[in-house]
Amino acid sequence: MLAASAWPLPLPRATLGWQAAVPALAVPILFLHVNYQPKVTFGLSSTSVGIELSDLAVLTVVVAGAFAGLRNGWEPLRAGRWLWLTGGAFLALVVVATLHPLLWQDHYRFLKHLVTAAKFAEYGCLAPAIALLLRAPRAALPLLWAVTLWSAAATGWGILQFAGLVNELEGRRPLQREPSFLGIHDFAGLSGAALALALAVLVLRPSSRSDRVLAWAAGSAGAIGLVLTSAAAGAIGVALAGAAVLSLAAARRDLDAVRGVAVVALVGTAALGVFLMRSGDVPRAIRAVGIGSEPIPRTGADVESYAHRSLLAYIGVRIFAAHPLVGVGWQGSEELANYGPYLADAHRRYPQEPPLAFPAPEHAWGVQNAYLQTLTDLGLVGFALLVGLVIVAVRIGGRAALHAPPGTVMPTFAGLLWVLMAAGVWNGLGLVAGIPLDALTWLGIGLIGAAAAWRADAAAR
Repeated sequence: MLAASAWPLPLPRATLGWQAAVPALAVPILFLHVNYQPKVTFGLSSTSVGIELSDLAVLTVVVAGAFAGLRNGWEPLRAGRWLWLTGGAFLALVVVATLHPLLWQDHYRFLKHLVTAAKFAEYGCLAPAIALLLRAPRAALPLLWAVTLWSAAATGWGILQFAGLVNELEGRRPLQREPSFLGIHDFAGLSGAALALALAVLVLRPSSRSDRVLAWAAGSAGAIGLVLTSAAAGAIGVALAGAAVLSLAAARRDLDAVRGVAVVALVGTAALGVFLMRSGDVPRAIRAVGIGSEPIPRTGADVESYAHRSLLAYIGVRIFAAHPLVGVGWQGSEELANYGPYLADAHRRYPQEPPLAFPAPEHAWGVQNAYLQTLTDLGLVGFALLVGLVIVAVRIGGRAALHAPPGTVMPTFAGLLWVLMAAGVWNGLGLVAGIPLDALTWLGIGLIGAAAAWRADAAAR
């Protein structure tokens, strides 16, 4: 338990009770690849439903939040009502978007997509649950520490993978970008979330030993983990978080030149590490001193990441152009009937790409960019709701962080930074249901809602 002196506020001891423990204890399960989780699968007509351990973790947090609301009242939801309205509207559209394709698509896999839509909405319920559970800033501390410590564990495992000492999801592949026990982009999201906490502590002048320990642990684990993933989308997320930290600290008059330069240097170093890993310079330098072996040369069946994403984006744009208003339905961009008409044009546009790079029934691939997938699957209506949710989250989170009392700044900043971090990483992934990045997104939105409630409560005193 952290010392109360770290948060010099007259908060009751109960704020660090079971309500604070439930989300923190869920972190190791929420940020774990499904391949490492026990699960139960059962058939449902033409599809199957899998219930993983992470689903039970989400359910536990949501039920605990509902119990806290019944026991202590629902008032914390009032200050963040625009978050819940826009977020709820977006999730409702995801479910509705599994219905309209039935009117005009003969082979839309309705049950399969309905199951994933339900799981996507399930994770969205984490947000109001967090606001109901964490009713005071100090109650968020276990969650922040859980993310930091689990990030450190993930980075440690990633280092072992990089050294070739343990297997990864695709076997033993030393001196390559590593997924740890999450997956590349989810590992980047978790690492960036920890690094963002360190940036906030650094620029906001740590007031206690626990703050400094948090900064060192989160900063080192987050930066090294991000480099190991070599995810460009992760670097984008950290850049957004760093810009937000600097802007808010300057607006609060908490920023000085030394700390500002330190934040820029830390973000720049992490981004440079990602670039060097992605370009192969770091692995080549390590092999040059006799450590590790040369990778297996590429064959015609290998797919180069950037070209592949460009190819899929091209197909996604074509799908959107043909269905701009409401899209082709939730995950409809993975349906042959929707991407098939553009395959011939894609082959002509990308003649050097191997057949594996192109979507097919056995590997649909999808768009692999959440924003473009929103346009293709949900159309301009869905994209407007998504952008609205981000704007509302940034506005509410920014206001709460700008006016937070000194003892509440760190947990108030966390939600906003996590949402920005996730916003960057979603550039490298499609809208996949039930992954750690879903959890990071909705945990961040939940913390923003909690911070809005803390601000309203402080104003009412």
